[in-house]
Amino acid sequence: MVAFYELQLILLVSSCLVFLLLERHVSRKRSTATKDHYPADRLENGNPSPPLNSFASLTRQYIVVYAIVMGADWLQGPYVYSLYREQYAFPERTVAVLFVTGFVSAGITAPLVGVWADQHGRKKLCLTFCITYTATCLCILFPYLPVLLCGRVLGGISTSILYSAFESWLVSSSNSLTIPSSDLSTIMGRATLVNGFVATGAGIASNQLVTLTNSFATPFMASGVLLLLGFIAIRASWAENYGSGGGTESTDIMQLKRLRQAWQIVRSDPLLLVIGLTQTCFEGSMYLFVFLWVPALQEASPSSLALPLGYIFSSFMISMMLGSLLYTAICSYAPPPTPTAPGDSSLALHAKLSSLVCAVSALALAVSIRSDKEKVRFWAFCAFEACVGMYNPVQGMLRGTLISNEHRATLSSLFRVPLNIFVVVSLLTGVSSARYAVLSASSLMLAFSSLMTAVIVVARADDIPTSETHLRPA
Repeated sequence: MVAFYELQLILLVSSCLVFLLLERHVSRKRSTATKDHYPADRLENGNPSPPLNSFASLTRQYIVVYAIVMGADWLQGPYVYSLYREQYAFPERTVAVLFVTGFVSAGITAPLVGVWADQHGRKKLCLTFCITYTATCLCILFPYLPVLLCGRVLGGISTSILYSAFESWLVSSSNSLTIPSSDLSTIMGRATLVNGFVATGAGIASNQLVTLTNSFATPFMASGVLLLLGFIAIRASWAENYGSGGGTESTDIMQLKRLRQAWQIVRSDPLLLVIGLTQTCFEGSMYLFVFLWVPALQEASPSSLALPLGYIFSSFMISMMLGSLLYTAICSYAPPPTPTAPGDSSLALHAKLSSLVCAVSALALAVSIRSDKEKVRFWAFCAFEACVGMYNPVQGMLRGTLISNEHRATLSSLFRVPLNIFVVVSLLTGVSSARYAVLSASSLMLAFSSLMTAVIVVARADDIPTSETHLRPA
């Protein structure tokens, strides 16, 4: 079966190159269209119109930092389990406790992290992420359970920051620079594409580091170096932005009043409830997939030879890149906003894409459960990863459109609480022994999320003026 996976990887890489060429062609056409709507000779206070220059500058600032921090994260991923289980020789149950500790830490601190980001600054929290994640890398180098547990707690806090503050900084920066939502979706699509390249490169790099040093701890040291580079890049190139009341001193350290306000906003808005449901269902399934894909393929393999996990992992990453390229192509063909018609169908488009992504993901997981053929499961998992590539920018745009700047990081983090509860409960049931039950539950939840998005968000998307979506009342 090694030859099969090599061939599939070649086919996926070739498809990705073709899509990259098409995306570049579409981007050129779109750039020309944008220049028609924002003429180059249009001046404001003697300077060129801001959207064009601001778009390039913001894209560069965000993607450079995003590539560094995600590279640091991906370097650690492949060898966390191996370091605990094989090098440190901890029992399986202890390893499970360490993983659960990280998710519990992320679930507990997620809402606080969002509040602190809105109150004290998104840039400041991103800098804090680099420090806490570096500390996580240092803790994992010591084979003592209390130190490792401390590292998992710091890792949970870091994960909450990574998946809330960075995106909130980008959306708020784009709003302050008056960048159109179509260009913001392009930035998010490119970020997901870059993430695929980075993940593939990080997987190869971590494998080489382990081979050269014969230690599973080496990738974590390399990750710490990247995090220091990320700290320098953020400090040098990013400007600060806040939520409502941000930048002022507050005696309420836990920010309970702000959390209550955020919860009231979610409870009173069905659209936000559906966004939170989608995040819980999809990202929960995504995290559980990380634990399930290897045993699922091993069980279906008729060969006694070890599976080429490196080729399979690279195939998944290329599939994710294909999904992000498909998203960018779809958004590029959507009609851009014009000075005479500021409203666009961005919200409706992304709501439909969100429903479609959840539906296809549910179908892919269902196929992997129903079929016991290795090739079928492999392609079902590739389809799921392609949906991951589309989901990240789609969900980011929906959050950026429907959540007001005042509570953006707070609400984004609040959505992660049920997500972490879902993952922890699934892990505690024993995903290895209840693998198909977990996959079945994930598939059903994704199908339900797709239906709710179609019924509530898509149905109401056209009733919300674009000019108001970024300024929804808090």
